[in-house]
Amino acid sequence: MRLEHDFLGELQVADEVYYGVQTMRAMENFRITGHNLDSDFIVALAMVKKAAAKANMATGRLDQTIGKALVAAADEIIAGKLHDQFPVDPIQGGAGTSINMNTNEVLCNRALEILGDKKGNYDRISPNNHANMAQSTNDAFPTAIKVCAIQKGRLLVKALRELAEALEVKAEKFKRVMKMGRTHLQDAVPVTLGQEFASHASAVRRGAKRIETALDHLHAVNMGATAVGTGLNAEPEYIVEVVKQLAEITGEPFVTAGNLMDATQNTDGFADISGAMKITALPLIKMANDFRLMASGPRCGLGELKLPPRQPGSSIMPGKVNPVIPEVLNQTCYQVIGNDLAVTLGVENGQFELNVMEPVMAYNIFNSMTMLTNVVHTFRTLCVEKVEADEKQCQKWLDNSVGIVTALLPHVGYENSSMLAKEAYATGRPIRDLILEKKLLTQEAMDIILSPEEMTVPGIAGKKLLVK
Repeated sequence: MRLEHDFLGELQVADEVYYGVQTMRAMENFRITGHNLDSDFIVALAMVKKAAAKANMATGRLDQTIGKALVAAADEIIAGKLHDQFPVDPIQGGAGTSINMNTNEVLCNRALEILGDKKGNYDRISPNNHANMAQSTNDAFPTAIKVCAIQKGRLLVKALRELAEALEVKAEKFKRVMKMGRTHLQDAVPVTLGQEFASHASAVRRGAKRIETALDHLHAVNMGATAVGTGLNAEPEYIVEVVKQLAEITGEPFVTAGNLMDATQNTDGFADISGAMKITALPLIKMANDFRLMASGPRCGLGELKLPPRQPGSSIMPGKVNPVIPEVLNQTCYQVIGNDLAVTLGVENGQFELNVMEPVMAYNIFNSMTMLTNVVHTFRTLCVEKVEADEKQCQKWLDNSVGIVTALLPHVGYENSSMLAKEAYATGRPIRDLILEKKLLTQEAMDIILSPEEMTVPGIAGKKLLVK
C-alpha cells in the first residue's frame, strides 16, 4: 500500500493501481449505476489530456520530460490500455471532477513509471499541477464529452445510412408488388410495397442528416475557459494551441468557442444531439410497427411480409415465431426517448457559470448512441436484408378490397363507384367481378386502370382511356 493525501486527509491506496486518493473518495461516495465509464469516453478524455500536455509544452510552461511522459501515458490509454483503472461511477456529483481527477491520477502514475519512478510521487508529477495544467474539469470534461459524442455519432450516422441503403435495395426488389394502402388502419388505395420501403428509407436518411448536423455543432469547445469561462490560469497562446492539437489528435475540426463563458455555462448542444436521436427514433418506431403489422399472422393476420425467423416464439405454443427484431428496435427507441428526457432536464438545470449535470447528460447520450447504433445494425442485418414479400397474400387483400374503386371514379362516375363499393361490402364479392358483370368496363380497360403503373403514380389512372 502507498499513502496518498488530499486536503481532506490521507488514504491508503493499493500499490498496483494507477488511480489515487481522489478516485478512492469518488468510489466511496458514488455507488449509483453499477456501470463502468464508457470506454470510448475514457479514450476521448485521454485525447483531451494529450492535447493539453502538448500545448503546454509548446508554450514552454510544461517541462518537456514530464510532458512527453504524460503524452506517452495518454497514448497507452488511447490504445485501450489501463481502462480497468477507471472505477468511478459515470453518474456523480461534482460536474465530472472525479472522472477528471481519476484520469489525471492514472496519467501521472503511469508517467512516473515511464520515467522510472514510483507511483504516488506527486512531488515530481502532480495530477493537479501537471496533468491538469491550464485546465479545469469545467473545460476538459465537456470537451471530452464532445469528442466522444462526435466519434460515436459518426458510427450511428454510418449505421443509419447503411439501413437506408438496405431499405432502398428492397424498395427496388418490391417495386411491382402491389398491396393495399391503409389509412386509419382501414383500406385506402393501392400502393406498392416498394413505395413503402422507399418511404422508410427516406425517413432514415433524414434522421442521419439530422444527427450529422447536430454533431457539427459540437466542434466548438471551451478548452482554455478553465473554471468559469474567464480563462484564468490559461495563457492565450495555450488556448489557441490546445484546440489545434486536439484537432490533430482526433482528426475532427475543433475550434475555440466564440464565447468561452457561454460555452462553459450552457450545454444546449447536448440537448441538440440527444433530441436529434430522439426524433430519429420516432420514424424507426413507426417502421418497426409497420413491419410487425404487415407480418402479423402469418395465417390469421395480414401476412404481407415474411420476416426471417430468428428464434422460437413461445415456451408453450409450438411453431410460434415472433417478430423479435422489430420488437427490439421498438424497445431500444423507447429507451433513447427516455434518455433524452434525462438529458433535457440536465441541460435546463444549469446555474450561473457552470452546468454541474454534465455527467448524467454524457451517460445518457453515450448510451443512446451505442444502443441506437447496435439496434440499427441488428435490424438491417437480421431483418431488412432478409425480409421477403408474400405477393399472393398482398394480391389477395388487394382483390378483396373496395379501395380500388377510387381509381374508377373518372371512368364510371361517383354514383356507380358508390354502388360498386356498397355491393362489394354487402356480398363480399371482388370489385373486379362486379365491374365485368355490370359491363361498366372491359377486361382490357380494367387491367390498364388497375395496373401498378397507373394506380401508384400521380395523375388519373387510365387517363389515356378517357382521352380516347
